[in-house]
Amino acid sequence: MTSSRLALVASGGGVHDLAAAARSAEEAGFESVWATEFYDRSATVALAAMAGATKRIGLGSAIAYAFGRTPLVLAAEARDLDELSAGRLTLGLGTGTRRMQREWHGLDGEHPASRMEELVPLLRSVLRLHRGPIDHEGRFYRLRVSPTATVAPPLREDLPIYMAGVNPRMIEAAGAVADGLVGHPLFTPEYVETVARPALERGAKRAGREQPVPIAGYLTCSIDPDRERARREAAAIVAFNSTVKTYEVVHELHGFKPEVETIRTAWRTGDFAAMGAAVSDRMLDTIALAGTAEEVRARYAERWDGVYERTLFWPPAFRGLEGARAVVDTFSAAARNA
Repeated sequence: MTSSRLALVASGGGVHDLAAAARSAEEAGFESVWATEFYDRSATVALAAMAGATKRIGLGSAIAYAFGRTPLVLAAEARDLDELSAGRLTLGLGTGTRRMQREWHGLDGEHPASRMEELVPLLRSVLRLHRGPIDHEGRFYRLRVSPTATVAPPLREDLPIYMAGVNPRMIEAAGAVADGLVGHPLFTPEYVETVARPALERGAKRAGREQPVPIAGYLTCSIDPDRERARREAAAIVAFNSTVKTYEVVHELHGFKPEVETIRTAWRTGDFAAMGAAVSDRMLDTIALAGTAEEVRARYAERWDGVYERTLFWPPAFRGLEGARAVVDTFSAAARNA
């Protein structure tokens, strides 16, 4: 019996593959399935495809870019997706790195945590537009909407909104205004215990909230009968994520500075094989699950079960539907018994 609700992050392949992965997760008894977003993938469109392919499983975005849409558009998409899925949506929002904010979305990238603290309550107001006009003049957003026709209430006014965060300041913001935190793939049980949960508590206390804020945490999960292949592919994911300076706070906790320096040197020269090779066994086994199905199940039970309220298993995107189904097959029994 697992003490965490099990979920799948579907990020590989085309939209039809994502829908098929969601259907497989539902049939296996997973609690939820989550869509990702990048420069070549829309989380909201992927969620619409997943909603059409399933009937019961929860749906989430992990994450949709919070600053890539206006608050009005973001709230409208969330309203439609929740209606389309009959109330199964968790809206997970993230900022991306400062470079992504600047180069992908044309923003200045400044004060992302404060911006999120303004955005999330504003989204809740827009979801309740049927209650009356909105006149918001904030630090980051200006929004005036006076409906000229009757606005129907959304399917759920309390649609859950989760926020992604890595550094303590952003996690505190999630604790203050969000319904949950989306934990990063580089999180470890030790980081969750010593950094993430205390930061959530500080944010909740600042906002006068009494209930603990749950975490839906990513867990890189690479499974293959060929153990070494599984570990190489997981190492590639860990290495790629480790190129981002924003995430150094996790590595510092575990003393992974030598590995990270080697990874970044290889990254600058485009040597992707060397990047993965720089991930030590200790680093890989601290951050990810990788190996045969039996090995991964045992390691999950030993190290990860109960770390998160929702465990978001994330297979390597380049494995496509095959990688997703490997995770589903490996944890189907545990999902049904959760």
